[in-house]
Amino acid sequence: MMPALMDVNPASHKATVLVVDDTPDNLSLVSGLLRDDYIVRVANNGEKALRIASSEQPPDLILLDIMMPGMDGYEVCQRLKADPKARDIRVIFLTAKAEIEDERKGFELGAVDYITKPISPPILQERVKTHLALKASSDFLRDKSAYLEQEVARRTAEVMAIQDVTILALASLAETRDTDTGNHIRRTQYYVQALALQLRQHPRFARYLTEANITMLFKSAPLHDIGKVGIPDRILLKPGGFEPHELEIMKSHTTLGFEAIEHAEKALGITVDFLRTAKEIALSHQEKWDGSGYPQGLVGDAIPISARLMALADVYDALISRRVYKAGMSHAQAVELILAGRATHFDPDVVDAFVAVQDAFQAIAARFVDREVAHRPDLLVPPALP
Repeated sequence: MMPALMDVNPASHKATVLVVDDTPDNLSLVSGLLRDDYIVRVANNGEKALRIASSEQPPDLILLDIMMPGMDGYEVCQRLKADPKARDIRVIFLTAKAEIEDERKGFELGAVDYITKPISPPILQERVKTHLALKASSDFLRDKSAYLEQEVARRTAEVMAIQDVTILALASLAETRDTDTGNHIRRTQYYVQALALQLRQHPRFARYLTEANITMLFKSAPLHDIGKVGIPDRILLKPGGFEPHELEIMKSHTTLGFEAIEHAEKALGITVDFLRTAKEIALSHQEKWDGSGYPQGLVGDAIPISARLMALADVYDALISRRVYKAGMSHAQAVELILAGRATHFDPDVVDAFVAVQDAFQAIAARFVDREVAHRPDLLVPPALP
């Protein structure tokens, strides 16, 4: 619930006023003028005033004399404003010093008002009332702002959680058409993340692999094969090799996925970085470093970084996983094949990053192991992620 509107009338909720003056008669006079409406505390020197101001029950307003022995009012005000616990307390100077330069100095130190001695009771009472009302209003706005910030953060977290779940659900619909589980999309998410974290300090990748982009890559990765929903089962689930025309249909999952995400983006009516990354991955994760991939035959750095990371992650997982058309191979065999594809199939620096974090890949594979490979001991070695 939103905080209740604070009553800015001090009479309905007694505020605390601290009166600081080294003269007992002045303390008595001011206290007598205010005690019917406020809780009044007194201090006869600056040190005591500072202790009260930084206590667990600080005053709402300080009436501060300037001319005091030892620590004068200017120094007290300066130290109050330097203390995080006391700096928001409003300070009104009470003083016989009435020169313009004195007032200027007081305001520069953070005072909100300046009342000259001898004190006029009506003026004192009205100024105190006014500044306490302003404080109450300020407190309300600050509390409301804090509440709204918390509410926005909560709602944003809810939206992000719904987005993440929706993405995984959609990706799983595509993935489980040609595998027994949707664990492939979870594994490839973490493979991509592991590669990105390894490469984030690399000169070729550092500008792109910011914390925000690594998060976006992790969330976008499940959509890499979303285009499979458009591939007929007779091809997608076919054991053995494809006929040339079947292979072309199978290749179209990249463009189908890209077009589906782009259509959704256009329906949304705005450009979203997350969807841009998802489109890159869906379209280009089958491109190869030497230009022999599809659908566009991109070469080298023309392939988006997101797709280069996804390409290696996808191939590694395909190699170690059993499918209707093949048996899964060991981690060591998969590493050997990926090394053979360095600078032909894969960006060489991405392959080097893979070699550096290959233990993390094994741990991820073990964490999200498919039912049909759960018995394989070579995948059940779980070193911690870097």
